[in-house]
Amino acid sequence: MANMRFAVGLQRLIPFLGYHHILMFLIAAGIILLSLLLAGCSSTSPGIPNIFLISLYYENYPPIFDPAQVDPGVTTAIANIVGQAQLEVRVGYFGICVNADGGSFLCSNNASSLASQVSVDQDPLNLIWVASTFKDSIVFPYLIIVAIVLAFVCFILLATFPGWHEETDERGSERDVKPFPSRPVSQVALALIFVASVFVLVSVLWQHTASVAASTIAQDLGNGSVRSGVGTTAMILGWFGFALFIIVTIGLLVMILSISLLDRLTDD
Repeated sequence: MANMRFAVGLQRLIPFLGYHHILMFLIAAGIILLSLLLAGCSSTSPGIPNIFLISLYYENYPPIFDPAQVDPGVTTAIANIVGQAQLEVRVGYFGICVNADGGSFLCSNNASSLASQVSVDQDPLNLIWVASTFKDSIVFPYLIIVAIVLAFVCFILLATFPGWHEETDERGSERDVKPFPSRPVSQVALALIFVASVFVLVSVLWQHTASVAASTIAQDLGNGSVRSGVGTTAMILGWFGFALFIIVTIGLLVMILSISLLDRLTDD
């Protein structure tokens, strides 16, 4: 009985879902993805430490030798300094997570407080300080924050679009009518989501390039003793958020052009 009521209610709801509701859903999904991206490594909540831009960790592996190395033997000295350390550091936009002994992560936005909880033997090459430098000097989250704000304003504007409602015609019969949305409001919403998309694109490209470059340099400097990697989850969240905003931008543009074309055909 309950399933029947749900099905009937859904059938009544679907006809009143407008085109703008789909765009609103896509914007909300994009905002959620970008918010998760910004929240990466900010706390020890489940899954949050796994959202990181770059990770640095100690691991003994055969060093890479190259003719361009002036002193290849430095890898042995670094390996002696590192010893049996197994600490891992992950960097997010607003936080750093540290796993000193293979257990649980400690996360904070203050690198000094994390360093005070780690011994010298656990972080002999100061990876926590390196991660803090990367976060403070290279990572720039504010374009994404502005993009989220602009996308939210666009979401509010889309919520003002008229929906389906019943009107009585000249014959006295009721019919469902949906007026066209305001053209100025539609154009403002399009401009906002377009700018938000550009900001997210710049931020994601910046994030990807900076993370790959820092990861490569850190691993080369710790050749044979330090590994590094780029956070796949963070990249996915960023690019998917950008893709959703682009879809909304194209959807709004198509809607505006379609309404404009209908107006011309009606005038003719």
